[in-house]
Amino acid sequence: MASSFVSYLACYNICYFLAKDSHNLSKLKLPKIDISRAGNTSAVTKITTSAVSSFTHVTENLDTKQKQTRQNIPTTKQFVDPHRQGRIIDNGVRYRQMVVIRSYEVGPDKTATLESILNLLQETGLNHVWMSGLLGDGFGATHGMTRNDLMWVVSKLQLQVEQYPIWGEVLQLDTWVGASGKNGMRRDWELRSQATGIVFARATSTWVMMNKKTRRLSKMLDEVRAEISPWFIEKQAIMEDTPEKIKKLDDTAKHGTSSLKAKRSDLDMNHHVNNVKYVGWMLETMPDEFMEEYQLSNIILEYKKECGSSDIVQALSEPDEDNRTINGSLGSLNGMQLKYTHLLQTKGEVRKEEIVRGRTTWRKKHFKMPFPM
Repeated sequence: MASSFVSYLACYNICYFLAKDSHNLSKLKLPKIDISRAGNTSAVTKITTSAVSSFTHVTENLDTKQKQTRQNIPTTKQFVDPHRQGRIIDNGVRYRQMVVIRSYEVGPDKTATLESILNLLQETGLNHVWMSGLLGDGFGATHGMTRNDLMWVVSKLQLQVEQYPIWGEVLQLDTWVGASGKNGMRRDWELRSQATGIVFARATSTWVMMNKKTRRLSKMLDEVRAEISPWFIEKQAIMEDTPEKIKKLDDTAKHGTSSLKAKRSDLDMNHHVNNVKYVGWMLETMPDEFMEEYQLSNIILEYKKECGSSDIVQALSEPDEDNRTINGSLGSLNGMQLKYTHLLQTKGEVRKEEIVRGRTTWRKKHFKMPFPM
């Protein structure tokens, strides 16, 4: 009789408090229950355990529902996204989004930084998956990938920049996907001025799958292939030439910096350093006077290994031998392009492991300042 009373009292109090503050999870607390007259301690223990388990289950369900409501992830294919000014085009496979260059996305010269452009590419790629109705619980992962503990990792990226957008400029950004071999996926982008239609930049990337638990690369499962292959098209933003082999640098490289370490804010949803952060680390090795006179026109990145928050990273860069020096100034000839090789590697106690190799091409800044300084 006593145990039945305690069971009723426990359930009543917990249900009352859940109903009272279900809209605010921070206020949910287990009520105090007087069990001094219950007599049967084993029954009370079972009741308390059951009550706590029920409480945990209810709060988890509430959290999941609130998350779904806030994210509003489509479960079916969408053609228009008014919130992001995006839409599906070209027979329902390519994604187009309008973006505006914000004040925090430009550098001292009031043009978009390289990292800002790369972040825009990444965001529109994710929005494309979002609109497809295939987005599961992950960083662009489909439902099939989520069920099999798989995630996307980028293995190669190339970006060509013809002109850097300026602060406040409205851009039209297109992205699409295609097959890359048997087990990879290619994602391409084209960035152009909304006002003039002039192409500012093109990019292409190759993605493969990794198992979240083992951190090993995985073949593309038939389940996943069936999800994404209807979205594949043959169009390429950058026509592939014979791949240039990027040599590995060593400690004799002309420029370098060590003891780089990721901050918590550098980690993405896959719990490793976001690939855009690598570019920032690479550019830290470039001399200030060089960066003031030159701007990047092409970058190729080959990703070798993921980087975590506990890794200490070394960045190296080396100019090509045929980068000519004229009158004591690098590249004084108009139109001359200079090339650099880059390497990021972890600094372990026993050995160093490659994270990413890079190849960059630079041209002299010849544009006029978009606004008075």
